[in-house]
Amino acid sequence: MLELLAPAGSMEAVTAAVQNGADAVYFGYGDFNARRSARNFTREEAAAAVAYCHLRGCKVNLTLNTLLTDRELPKAAEIAAHASDIGVDAVIVQDLGAARMLRQSVPDLPIHGSTQMTVHSLDGVKLCADLGMARVVLGRELSRDQIASICRNSPIEIEVFGHGALCVCWSGQCFFSSVIGGRSGNRGMCAQPCRLNYSWNGRANEYPLSLKDLSLAGHLKELRDMGVACLKLEGRMKRPEYVAIVTGIYAKALKEGREPTAEELETLKQTFSRQGFTDGYYVDRKGPEMFGTRQEEKEPRELYAQARATYENGENRKEPIRVYALIQPGQPAQAAAEDREGHVVRVEGPVPEEARNVPLTREKVEGQLQRAGGTPFLCEKATAKVGENLSLPLSTLNDLRRRCLEELSRQRRIPPRRRKEPFQPGVRYENQPEPPVLTVSVRAAGQLSAELLKLKPALVYLPAEEGAAHPDAVERCQKAGVPVAAVLPRICTDRELPRLERDLVALRELGVDEALAGAWGVVRRAWRMGFQVRGDYGLGVYNSQTMKELKRLGLIGATVSFELKFPQIRDLSKTLPTELIAYGRLPLMITENCVIHNHFGRHTCDNVNLLTDRKGERFPVVKAWGCRNEILNSKKLFLADKRGDWRKLGLWGVRLVFTTENAVECVQVLERYLGQGKYQPNDFTRGLYYRDVE
Repeated sequence: MLELLAPAGSMEAVTAAVQNGADAVYFGYGDFNARRSARNFTREEAAAAVAYCHLRGCKVNLTLNTLLTDRELPKAAEIAAHASDIGVDAVIVQDLGAARMLRQSVPDLPIHGSTQMTVHSLDGVKLCADLGMARVVLGRELSRDQIASICRNSPIEIEVFGHGALCVCWSGQCFFSSVIGGRSGNRGMCAQPCRLNYSWNGRANEYPLSLKDLSLAGHLKELRDMGVACLKLEGRMKRPEYVAIVTGIYAKALKEGREPTAEELETLKQTFSRQGFTDGYYVDRKGPEMFGTRQEEKEPRELYAQARATYENGENRKEPIRVYALIQPGQPAQAAAEDREGHVVRVEGPVPEEARNVPLTREKVEGQLQRAGGTPFLCEKATAKVGENLSLPLSTLNDLRRRCLEELSRQRRIPPRRRKEPFQPGVRYENQPEPPVLTVSVRAAGQLSAELLKLKPALVYLPAEEGAAHPDAVERCQKAGVPVAAVLPRICTDRELPRLERDLVALRELGVDEALAGAWGVVRRAWRMGFQVRGDYGLGVYNSQTMKELKRLGLIGATVSFELKFPQIRDLSKTLPTELIAYGRLPLMITENCVIHNHFGRHTCDNVNLLTDRKGERFPVVKAWGCRNEILNSKKLFLADKRGDWRKLGLWGVRLVFTTENAVECVQVLERYLGQGKYQPNDFTRGLYYRDVE
């Protein structure tokens, strides 16, 4: 059975989801979930919500799916302990350090990997399994054949998004909101810059980054047959009426083994859409038709009123139970009830008397026991064994039934017994006293000039594709005594894997044995091909527990998130050689859709393509591996004149990231960071290292 997981940003939304047939709901409380702008829950409300759901046979998942600092982890551990105590069924996480904390402090509480982990391949799923996760939410960009292949071979449950808002950037890899506005999507505070207007011609009159909402209505049977465990609905920021309508339509279709009707699809569209819906990723048809914006329309008041009635007017959801009674002479009357989850309750009443007029019959007793109106239960069968010529008042039978249902309700709300341990951050590693080395990352082999190599960077990061296509560039580095590491693509699906493997085989033959990985799938693949792996910024290194987990897994280095401030980086327990990005155009988005092709109708990725926002800022859009786009910041990060700051952070390395620079500029930048020359960009930023990020 395909589980239906519904969103809840409030207790009213929980009620709306449950009463409309959700198998599970997900919500957050506290400051550590990816919808911090939602109303969310207090601890008391969370406990009440779990009890409400469990009584009605609905599971609860807690979202703890943001990147956390060292100072926040103890508080997150308290929330997790409380969640475990009240019976939350699973916790959804993005942060590897948070997952480590959960395994230590609440080892019996299941962990689900968030879509924010950017898992999009079988290798990524298997690594999540190795980390102790019971389920993982796949990236929304995968096609039906990719999902099916992963389901066939996955050792853990697979969850996919079925309806709701789509991010144009791969989840977990978007830094647009934080770099531009100081509000991090990885911290639950995304300002949604993708929904704003941009242009390619100087006037911000287009919406090239605003995707329509996803809808997989029409593919439900296929998803069930391929082995997807859970269909997730997006919408914790939406009102309860939205939750009721969307949940109700999908729940009814799944229960009846069909697809939503044309009328139901129209209802979904009236409820919320951005010029309709898209299933483009799922059916493997990307393009401009996937994009749309929210149109100003009148609120569908009648539709919302009907939706409210589904969860405000009593119990629409009924859990099936069976009720039994034994009424024999000389014995206390007995009643029992059981549900499908294995709960069994028994109660006793008075001893029946001998009938003076009309004796009690089996049919009469069973009829009274079946009356469960006003409760969350539906008696699917009542069985009574009644002795001859006995009498009991109907009020007694009603009392037996009432006490049975009350005790059954109590048992269904009892949280499971789970282990709980105090969170121990562990030993803190001292920062290394030596100043960091300088490393260089390039996009193209042509940026690796002889002049650059004479400056002896400690390590050159070269895209695997570039290195395989230009073995002479690798050999020039090696002859100059500069080691090379292969940069692996952040996004590499299973069907693209053979291409990557060919490049990696070629690089191994050239003597390259290190790789830089920003996604979990390619981490695991590089290991299997004999590479030592350094972690890139895409892995979201935000706290010391993540560093420790990377070391435990076998990585040889880590790149800290550029959303951290310098004091936070300084205070990290650096269990691995740690690197910081100190120069370059920071990556803002990586998109599965080629927004260049969407606009121009052809692939002009090798040209200078600039996306202009409403303030006139121009963002380079460059080609990413696999016919994707990467949107870079309009300003270059520049810290050469801040050497006194970054040299005190205990880092192994400081990386200069070259993207749009020519070979001469690359040399000038490296010289400046070595304390030579006077290079300085015309327009630059200090990034987020000196300012707070929400």
